[in-house]
Amino acid sequence: MRPIAERIRDAHASGRPLRVKGAGTWLDAGRPTRTEATLSLADHRGIIEYVPGDLTLTARAGTPLTEIVAAVKANGQWLPLDPWGGDNGTLGATISTASAGPHAFATGLPRDVVLGLEFVSGTGEVIRAGGRVVKNVAGFDLARLVIGSWGTLGVITEVTVRLRARPLHLRTFALDLDPSPRTLNELATRLRAMPFVPFASELVNAALASRIGAGACATLLLRAGGNEKALRGQVDLLRSFGELREIQAAVWQNLRGIEGESTAVWRWSQLPAVFGDTWTAAASATVGLDHVLAHGNPARGIVRVLARGGSAQLARAATDFGGTIMIERLPLEAWASTTLPSADGLSRAIRRKFDPKAILNPGIMDGLP
Repeated sequence: MRPIAERIRDAHASGRPLRVKGAGTWLDAGRPTRTEATLSLADHRGIIEYVPGDLTLTARAGTPLTEIVAAVKANGQWLPLDPWGGDNGTLGATISTASAGPHAFATGLPRDVVLGLEFVSGTGEVIRAGGRVVKNVAGFDLARLVIGSWGTLGVITEVTVRLRARPLHLRTFALDLDPSPRTLNELATRLRAMPFVPFASELVNAALASRIGAGACATLLLRAGGNEKALRGQVDLLRSFGELREIQAAVWQNLRGIEGESTAVWRWSQLPAVFGDTWTAAASATVGLDHVLAHGNPARGIVRVLARGGSAQLARAATDFGGTIMIERLPLEAWASTTLPSADGLSRAIRRKFDPKAILNPGIMDGLP
């Protein structure tokens, strides 16, 4: 494979757009791109440095998450990313899209997990931000800028992440709930006021609960962990929410891997205090669609919807909301019916600074050119 920086320099010189690709498991994510050529990082893989004593690991962007998860698990450690869709994607794509799964509220978003990274700008310049050790914060804000930019500022080639010690014990519980706005608003407030943060707290609608083996009604999934004493105390506090059912930990993998290739996916969010209103709005917007699955994190105020249906129906359902909207996947035809705002002037100026000819994933994020 030709060096990545050389490929980008050639594309910049000719003005030829590039579609940046990792494992290729999520190429239909984001807005449609206007590209003909692909820049694949699938062969740019491998763990470069792993220091278990420092809880840090550096890997090339094309490294599958499965490889990293297996390496750190052998030392009783945990890569706290666990993005929706499973671990078949690459580290670079996960960081580039800022994908976060059910443990994000407790263990941090990708911006909290990444210590440093290397990326190649749209002009072919190799740039490093942050470092490989926990105490090194030089350039940290630049790294945070690139994380979640969907490859529009540069192609991430190397990432250093902060690991966590794997809890001695983990237990998963299910709590059947009345999904009324008032009940869910109170639930979100109570979860945020607890003296500890559960490793995960995810609400799933009845259809999704049935699919992943969690029950037959709206269900709150909870994950607690630690040493025996800490875990007992956590479970006692969780019992104040209602009657808990202990279930198999496999429910989390089932939940992360539930979406199919032809499924539209979007996220809505507002303040956690009105999580119940967001949940109810999502249920109302998806009436008439097929195979509607919904889950959300009350403590973060986020509701994520998976559905199928006609293009116009999906576009209306995904955008009929007054809060923050993030569309992950839509059928190609449905994008023509969406009315999301274009990128602001600051975002466009930043894009021009790093990729002046807009050759990297043009159009994929917020209408950036």
